[in-house]
Amino acid sequence: MNLLARLRRPAAPRFRAVVPDVPAPPEALAAFRASSFPSVGPRPWLDLPDAAAAIERRRECGEISASEASYARRWARDGFVVLESFFDERRLDAAWAAYERAVADGAVVPDAAPSADEPYPGRTLNPHFAVAEIDALLRDPAVVEVVSMLLDAQAIPFQTIMGHKASEQKAHSDAVHMTTYPLGYLAASWLAFEDIVADSGPLVYYPGSHRLPYLFAEDVGISPQEFVERGYQPYHERYEPRIDALIEEAGLQAHYFTPRKGDVLLWHGNLIHGGSPRVRAGTSRRALVCHYFAAGCVTYHDLAASPSHLQAH
Repeated sequence: MNLLARLRRPAAPRFRAVVPDVPAPPEALAAFRASSFPSVGPRPWLDLPDAAAAIERRRECGEISASEASYARRWARDGFVVLESFFDERRLDAAWAAYERAVADGAVVPDAAPSADEPYPGRTLNPHFAVAEIDALLRDPAVVEVVSMLLDAQAIPFQTIMGHKASEQKAHSDAVHMTTYPLGYLAASWLAFEDIVADSGPLVYYPGSHRLPYLFAEDVGISPQEFVERGYQPYHERYEPRIDALIEEAGLQAHYFTPRKGDVLLWHGNLIHGGSPRVRAGTSRRALVCHYFAAGCVTYHDLAASPSHLQAH
């Protein structure tokens, strides 16, 4: 091949799809429960015992930049990364205005309406399906690049959750709701649309908890049939207390995310986190949560025992 032809040849993609060591068996694809999938690799590179050495090797040979190496060290050690001032405030204001219009028009429907005691509506699931500006934030190339580097695989934007106020959701790992085969190729982001204050019910997370064993529905005795019949009640009764016990047993310390507008928190799919109680009534906490899977993985909802459908625009 001559020089001109080589220059015109498209560059190889930096990140590729995950190739499971063993294809998912048919019975696992029928059950969509973690216990049905074989325990095989590959494992994400930053979950491996030699992660620290691998980071330095990749930095020294130019595979990752110095800033990416810093992110990778934090991810391997603590299970999260903070990207400060990552999004322009004007872009966020425009996206939030578009979201508010979609709520007012009924294009997206929050899970609770405002009331006399509560000035804000509840959260909405997947507003990016209806709001182009939110879809653009989910698929922002700079964020996808960082997530892809942390997973060492091409990240696929998947799901969004958006809201005006604190979720006050109990501590949990995302893996029981959304997970992958091979295990571990899930990441999430939390984007602040305003400065978040301590009494607004900020995100709470437990550094290092991503290294704990994964806790799935069957580990606490929740069968698919029980989930169909009782919904999230057994999750509240058995899963959430087990997570609280794990936090206590491991001696984990709660950290609270009180970012400035435009800051982003990225976290490992097994990092324990939740929404802390809102201390001051009527305080907003405007934010967007995004989830990412690695290309090539089987993606499914363990608790619901159902496949995840990646909807693209």
